[in-house]
Amino acid sequence: MVCIPCIVIPVLLWVYKRFLEPFLYPFISPIINTFWTKKAVQETGDQKVSEKSNGTCKADSNGEVTANGSAIAADKKTD
Repeated sequence: MVCIPCIVIPVLLWVYKRFLEPFLYPFISPIINTFWTKKAVQETGDQKVSEKSNGTCKADSNGEVTANGSAIAADKKTD
């Protein structure tokens, strides 16, 4: 058996998002914007270019198999 709030709260949130928010948002948004005027934290310009991510990954030589199936040779001692 499911508790009443577990059913009622999602239904009320759905009704609000689907039917009430389109009408209420134009009136509420100026009030909300007065409280949350901070912008998102942005990356500063004093970082080195090499520290920025360009979307590529570097392979680690830990002896594991890579995504394309080839094995990376690990530095192992042979006796």
